[in-house]
Amino acid sequence: MRFLAAALLAFVATPACAADVAGTWALYAMNRGEVTDVTRLELSVTGNAVSGKGRDFTVSGTINGDDLIFTAARSDGFAFGTFAFHISGADAAGTLKRPNNTTDQFVLHRLPARATPKTVTFEPKTYHRLFGPAEPALRINAGDTVRTTTLDASGMDADGKSQALGGNPQTGPIYVAGAIPGDTLAVTILRIRLNRPTAHSGAVIEDAALTTEYASQIRREPRNVGGDWKLDIAGGTATPAQPSEKLKDFRVPLKPMIGGIGVAPARDEAFRTNQLGYYGGNLDYNGLTEGTTLYLPVAREGGLLYIGDVHAAQGAGELTGDALETSAEVELKIDVRPGAMATAPLAENADFLMSMGVAGSMEAATRQAVTGLAQWLSRDYGLSSYEAALVLGAAAKIEIAEVVDPQINIVAKVPKSVLTSLKKIN
Repeated sequence: MRFLAAALLAFVATPACAADVAGTWALYAMNRGEVTDVTRLELSVTGNAVSGKGRDFTVSGTINGDDLIFTAARSDGFAFGTFAFHISGADAAGTLKRPNNTTDQFVLHRLPARATPKTVTFEPKTYHRLFGPAEPALRINAGDTVRTTTLDASGMDADGKSQALGGNPQTGPIYVAGAIPGDTLAVTILRIRLNRPTAHSGAVIEDAALTTEYASQIRREPRNVGGDWKLDIAGGTATPAQPSEKLKDFRVPLKPMIGGIGVAPARDEAFRTNQLGYYGGNLDYNGLTEGTTLYLPVAREGGLLYIGDVHAAQGAGELTGDALETSAEVELKIDVRPGAMATAPLAENADFLMSMGVAGSMEAATRQAVTGLAQWLSRDYGLSSYEAALVLGAAAKIEIAEVVDPQINIVAKVPKSVLTSLKKIN
């Protein structure tokens, strides 16, 4: 964030008229040059009087030339300090003076106004094997649609040529203008098109999904069935490329899904692309198909969205460690919802609200998933915990998304059909 360093310099220009500060700003709290908190600040101007609203406070003050001064008060009326900024274009450096005369450093950065959405075609040149901070490969505006391609989990492209090392290489990252920490990135999967007639999967169930006794038995069996698959894209089915006699007529329907989709984690954290967590990542949920919108908590400016690891089909849990791994063309609409929806991935499609719980055990993951779904009903429908309990106790469904990765992903979901009588408030 180059603007942070620039904004902390002293400004000397003093235009004759007041700066135009009406609009949306990101207010960054600073400590020794590092960001410690950020919130949106909506400002409006009447003459030289300024008013506005932050996450949990209101402001009122004045703008004189490039000098912006306002007092901030909580909802209970307590004035917790006075901000003083010097505006320089889209940036401002300033301070907060508190009632006890302590002073904190702050930076203001103007967020872009919403632009007319457009469709962007992006051809990736490099790929990433970390979900983390990186130079954006593409910059877009909130609401834009991106058409791009992904490699398979081993780094192969549509022609079967190696373009990256294996380990779920990701396309991106995509920087979304106006997304700041505390916001939610809404990623709608508009289109997934498989672009080659082959896929590869694991051919042994992973130990994490088996009893120790059975796992030891199958390790002694000859492996006479490989993990290569033929994809009949026109016919919509997949068949083993080298089937055993008993599987010679076996086929499964194609159901393309995105296995890896996530944002950069908080601070300077980075996780390998086989990992999953609050930032999304290697979710491997077979519900992430066309028509589904995934909600991810933004932890870094711009979100920094990664996409990859498309599967032609996958059973629940990804039991063999690799589903039908292949490459694809994808089309995503990427938008920003100001403010936080949740601290873990949420999703919805025409039929369900879905909450994902990612943890080291099925019990902990289930707790997270159910809690996230109950909180969603509270936030969007105003339900009390008692009311949410009646709805979920009668209608919730629990799915196992992923059990063989470093973290387990459990999905709790509720049919939208049972919510039609409820009034949505958000």
